[in-house]
Amino acid sequence: MWWTVSAPAWLATALTLLDFGIRIVALGVVPGNRRPTTAMAWLLCIFFLPVPGIILFSLFGNHRLSEQRVQRQTEISKAVRENTGELNAETSSYSGPEWVLSAVELNRRLGSFPSLDGNNVELQRDYEESIRQMTEAVRGASRYVHVEFYIMSYDAVTHEFFAALKDAAARGVKVRLLFDHIGTLRVKGYRKLLKELEDSQIRWRRMLPIQPLRGHWRRPDLRNHRKILVVDGVIGFTGSQNLVEPGYRKPGNHRIGRKWVELMSRLEGPVVDEINVVFATDWNMETDENLEQELSLYEWTSKPGDITCQVVPSGPGFTTENNLRLFTSLLYSASERISITSPYFVPDDSLLYAITTAAQRGVQVELFVSERGDQFLVDHAQRSYYEGLLEAGIRIWQYPAPLVLHAKHFTVDSDVAVLGSSNMDMRSFSLNLEVSMMMFGGDIVEKMRRIEDTYRSLSKELILEEWKNRPVWQRYVDNVARLTATLQ
Repeated sequence: MWWTVSAPAWLATALTLLDFGIRIVALGVVPGNRRPTTAMAWLLCIFFLPVPGIILFSLFGNHRLSEQRVQRQTEISKAVRENTGELNAETSSYSGPEWVLSAVELNRRLGSFPSLDGNNVELQRDYEESIRQMTEAVRGASRYVHVEFYIMSYDAVTHEFFAALKDAAARGVKVRLLFDHIGTLRVKGYRKLLKELEDSQIRWRRMLPIQPLRGHWRRPDLRNHRKILVVDGVIGFTGSQNLVEPGYRKPGNHRIGRKWVELMSRLEGPVVDEINVVFATDWNMETDENLEQELSLYEWTSKPGDITCQVVPSGPGFTTENNLRLFTSLLYSASERISITSPYFVPDDSLLYAITTAAQRGVQVELFVSERGDQFLVDHAQRSYYEGLLEAGIRIWQYPAPLVLHAKHFTVDSDVAVLGSSNMDMRSFSLNLEVSMMMFGGDIVEKMRRIEDTYRSLSKELILEEWKNRPVWQRYVDNVARLTATLQ
């Protein structure tokens, strides 16, 4: 009889049913709206460790922002399209290949921004010089300064920048500042940064805060990864660099001489308005304040340069993966040469097929990566792709350790350059809010190629036969890390 069954037997039966039930439910729930590789990785996790697996899935399985944020992003994108309806690709003076204009139309439909002629773009590789230029721009501000970076730190390299922000706010300039909560919290000196901000007249907010007691909760690794500075709507900066000293305030990095190598752009022209709208969108998300009255869209009476630019925002606030669709579209369009620089190259199947197919149809493809990455799992996941890339004919250049090549950009043929905050990994495609900028015309590709030439001169090429002979344990770790990279 059932009442004669001992307590341990009941417990064993209950646990067995729970284990079986979790697996059955997972089979029908986990694959929904996910890549097959991502779904399979989650299912393996749950099947091996049902209870811990389902807990992890409940915390990290949903890669969308709240419905409220998604709806607000949709409304803002619609407003941008309506307010720029007269600015179409056909009005551009650019006369390059048709596939470039096709990419422009793709970006327009997904991210809402048009392509705009007449921009000046200066590329800056020097880490401290980039911060110095941003500091000088802030010192010249007369109306407003908009600052948005994934990571911020008040330290020996950035203190002059923060002093300039404080001085600007004190003299009546509207200074608004955003930083990613978790990204910045992880860096030493977080409380010092907060004290400096609280002791100033700067208006600041955390982006995507994780504060359960204040009602702020979401998947913990959904992050705002953008890097933006706009001064008076006249000068803008964007690229890969965070506001922190180049060793990220880690004693271990300082001991071995590890520093981050970045690429930033200083912008003048109508494109500044577009990155300003991206900032205004994120400010609205965190404060509910509408900055529309301060945005003077495309009222430039003179054009400071000859480069056409188009900003492409992406992230979980969009229903489409804007950056991934742009990247794969451009790779499939290439006919001569592709040069990619990415610190974290962990592609999904669509991007992997695009880059290997390009090489297999005769396009010269090269990839610049760090010899040794700063994140263990990501670095090993990335390495798991090298053999397949090399076999497809892609040349891989490893930037020498202990430096970390953190720049994020690529060029296609002699026609297009893309620069921004987005890595070529599944995190940047699905989980991070990113901003990319597509550029063409003028001498922008030539400028970018000179930087790529510098990387190549400093790097060591990875040879297929040498790579195949790496220790078996390294191959094993690489493959396990590759599996974890798909847990989104």
